[in-house]
Amino acid sequence: MPRRKALIIGINYFGSSHQLNGCVNDAKNIRSFLVQDRGFSSAPHDMVFLTDEAPNQGTPFFPTGANIMAALHWLITGNSPGDSVWLSYSGHGGQVKDPDGDRESGLDDTICPVDFESQGQIDSDTLHKAIVSPMIKGARLTVLFDCCHSGSAIELPYVYRPNSQGEVNLIDNVKQGVNLATGAMNLLRGGFSAAKIQDAKVLLGGAKSFFAGLQHRPVGDVNEDGLGEENFIEPWKHEGKDVWMFSGCADHQTSADTTIAGAATGAMSHVFLQTMRENPNQSYIQVLQNTRVSLANKYQQIPQLSVGGLYDLDQQVNF
Repeated sequence: MPRRKALIIGINYFGSSHQLNGCVNDAKNIRSFLVQDRGFSSAPHDMVFLTDEAPNQGTPFFPTGANIMAALHWLITGNSPGDSVWLSYSGHGGQVKDPDGDRESGLDDTICPVDFESQGQIDSDTLHKAIVSPMIKGARLTVLFDCCHSGSAIELPYVYRPNSQGEVNLIDNVKQGVNLATGAMNLLRGGFSAAKIQDAKVLLGGAKSFFAGLQHRPVGDVNEDGLGEENFIEPWKHEGKDVWMFSGCADHQTSADTTIAGAATGAMSHVFLQTMRENPNQSYIQVLQNTRVSLANKYQQIPQLSVGGLYDLDQQVNF
C-alpha cells in the first residue's frame, strides 16, 4: 500500500532581529490540512514537524541547519514507487553568490535555518542534492515553500511560464481580471435591470476572456504545456524525478508575512490551503492560477510552479 510521508518546517526566529510571526502557524495549519484533508498520518514515523518553539530547543525537532538536513534525509529515504512525499518550509529565504555562474542574477536562492547567523544558510544547490537527486523514481514529492526568493529554491529544471513572452510578470493582468469580475458583481448589487445585466455580462465576458488567456501556451523557449527550461549547469533535467513545487514568489521577490482573520500567517501558505480546500480536484495549473489571483489584490508576490520533468500540468493535483 502506498505510503504518505511529510516533513513540515516553520521558523519564527523568536527573539531575534529577524523575527517573523506567521511561520509556526503556517506549519500547524499545513499539518492540519494534510491530516484532515489529504489522509496523512501525524504519527512520528510518518510526519516530522520542526518549529522553533521553546519546547523544541535542544531536540531534533528544533530547525537548526543540521536538524533540517537530517530531517530531509529521513524524508527522501525508505520510499517506494507510488508513495506520496510532502515537504513544506515557512521561514526566511535569502540569496547567496552563485558559485556555478549559471544564474542570470548571479545568485542562488537559500533557506535560513534558525541558526543561520552562526551556521549559514542552505543554498539551492545543496537542497537539490539533498531532496531531489536521491528521490526514488516513481514516488511523488510535493513541495510548498513560503519564503522570499523561493522560485528556484530547490533548482527544479522546469518552470511554468504562462504568458507569450515566457515570463511570469502577470500581476497587472491578474488585477485587471479580478477588477472586471468584481465590477460585474458590484454592478448587480442593489437590484437587477436589463441594462445592469447587459453591462455585467460585458464585464464578466472580459474577465472570462482574461482568465481563459491564462491558459495560453507560449511558443519559443517553452513547450506546449508552457514549461520553460531553467539554465542550471548541473544535468538536473536528466534526473526525471516526480517533483512538483509551489513557491510563494519569484527568485527576485519577497513573500509576505501577514495577518488574516486575526491570525499571523504567510500569505502564500494561507492562500494555497484555501485554494485546495475550496476545490481539491484542481489541476496543477489551476491551483497556480487561483493562488495568483487570490494574492493579486493585496500583494506583489507572484507564486511559481516548477517541476522535475516535462510533465502534463493539466493533470489533477495528487499528493
